[in-house]
Amino acid sequence: MLPLAVLALSSCNLGAGEGAIEVAVIGTPAAMFDDGVRLTPAAQLVRGATHEGLVTLDASGQVVPAIAERWIVTDDGLSYIFRLRDSTWPGGEEIEAGDVRDQLRRRIVQLEGTSLGLDLGNIRAIRAMTGRVIEVQLTAPMPDFLRLLAQSEMGFTRGGSGAGPMAMSRGEGRDDAVARLSALPPETRGLPAREDWEEVARPVAIRALPAGKAVEAFARGDVDLVLGGSIVDFPEATAEAGPLSRGTVQVDPTVGLFGLTVRREAGLLADPSRREALSMAIDRPALIQAFGLGGWRDNSWIVPPEAFAAPTYGQDRWNGASIDERREAAAARIRAWAGPGREAVVRVALPRGKGSDLLFRQLAEAWATIGVTTRRAAPGEPADLELRDTLARYVSPVWYLNQFNCRLGTGLCAPAADALVKQAQATRDPAQREVLLAEAHKVLAQSEVYIPLGVPVRWSLVRGTLRNFQPNPWAFHPLFPLSQPTT
Repeated sequence: MLPLAVLALSSCNLGAGEGAIEVAVIGTPAAMFDDGVRLTPAAQLVRGATHEGLVTLDASGQVVPAIAERWIVTDDGLSYIFRLRDSTWPGGEEIEAGDVRDQLRRRIVQLEGTSLGLDLGNIRAIRAMTGRVIEVQLTAPMPDFLRLLAQSEMGFTRGGSGAGPMAMSRGEGRDDAVARLSALPPETRGLPAREDWEEVARPVAIRALPAGKAVEAFARGDVDLVLGGSIVDFPEATAEAGPLSRGTVQVDPTVGLFGLTVRREAGLLADPSRREALSMAIDRPALIQAFGLGGWRDNSWIVPPEAFAAPTYGQDRWNGASIDERREAAAARIRAWAGPGREAVVRVALPRGKGSDLLFRQLAEAWATIGVTTRRAAPGEPADLELRDTLARYVSPVWYLNQFNCRLGTGLCAPAADALVKQAQATRDPAQREVLLAEAHKVLAQSEVYIPLGVPVRWSLVRGTLRNFQPNPWAFHPLFPLSQPTT
C-alpha cells in the first residue's frame, strides 16, 4: 500500500536542470487564464505568481511577506498594520498605501457571495496611514487573517498586470495555451539588487492538460512537474510504472472537504434520518482501499474534531458501532420508507475519471447493503448527491461551516447554523466563539446536508531534481519558489 505523505516510488539521478522548468497542471487551457475572484487551481497558480498581495505563501504553505515587508498586530487582534516594500508596478510607478487600500476595498466588494467573502466578513475599515503604511481594522479577532490575505484571489493588479514576483507572457500559435513566467529583477520587488539574478532564477513554463496527457508528458520527460491531481484522476498516476521511473508521486497531507453534498431534498432524501442512513452505510476506512492509498484520513463529521481548540465530540460519529450494526439500523430506516411507488434510488453526480468510477462502485456497493440502488447522473442531469472536493484555505470551524452557507446556493443548508456562525465571528471572546461554532456544527450536522467521507486527495508528479517543492496541507505549490535557488 502506498503511504500518503510521500509516495517515493523511484527517481532518476539527473543533473541540475537548465532552461525553463516545465510544469503541467491538470485542467483546461482556458481555465488557467481565468480572471475574477472564482479561480480554478490552475488560475490560482498563475495569479499567485504574477499578482502579489500584501502577503503570500511559500513552498511549505507558510505566510511570508510580499508587497508588505513586515507587519504588526495589536494586542487585541483588531488591527493589522503593514509596512509596504519599496516596490513598483510594472510601469515603474511606486506602489503606495493608497493604491493598496483601494485595491483591498474593491476586492472585498468583488468577493461578496463567495465563501472567501464570508471568511473576510470581519473587516471593518482599511486606511492608508502614510505613503507606505496601511492599516486593516477588524470588528473581532481573526486568527487566520494573514492566511486569507495570502490567497491568490487577494493579489493586486493595475492595468491588467500584477506586481510580480514573476512576469507572464503567452505563447503564440500552437503554444498559446502555455504561460511563460520569469522572475522580475529583485530591485523592482523592493529587494537588494543582485547582478546574477537572471542566471540563478529559472523561468517556468506552465500548461494545462488532461490528467492522462499530463502523466504521459511526465513519462516522456517533457515536463518536470505535474500539479493539481485529485482522487478523480489518481489512478492515472499509478497505472503504469513508466511515469514513476522518472520521479516520485507526492501526496499532500491535506485538510478540507471530501464528501457528497445533498442537492435535492425530495423522495428518499426528504428526511434527515434517511440521509444519515446513507452516511451510516459507508465503510470509510475501506473506501480508499481500491485506490491503493494508505494514510488517508476518513471523517464522519462536517468539521473534524481537531479543528476546535477543545473538541467536544469524538472522531466516530456513531459511538463505536460496527459497520454491520450501522448498516442494520440504516436498512431499517430505508425499509420503513420504501413501498409501492417508492423506489429507494439515489443519483450521484461525479466528475469523469477513473477515480470517480472506483468511488462510484464503492458507494454503490455500500448502499446496496441497505437496499438502496445507486445510479450515476449524466453530465447536466439532475442529481440527488454531488461530489464536493474542496481544499481548506485555513484550519478553523469557520471555514468548514461557511462552505455550507445558504447564500452560496451549493446545496441544502441550515439558516440557523449560518446565524450562529455570524454571531461567532462577531464575538471577541475566544471561548464564547468556540461554543457558538460548536452549536452551529451541531445544527448543520443534524440537518444532514452533507455526507462526509474524509480529506481531499491531492497528488503531484515531481522530477527527482526539482528544487523547492514541498508537500503541505493546502496542496498549493507556488511557482516562484520553484524558480529560485535552494537556500
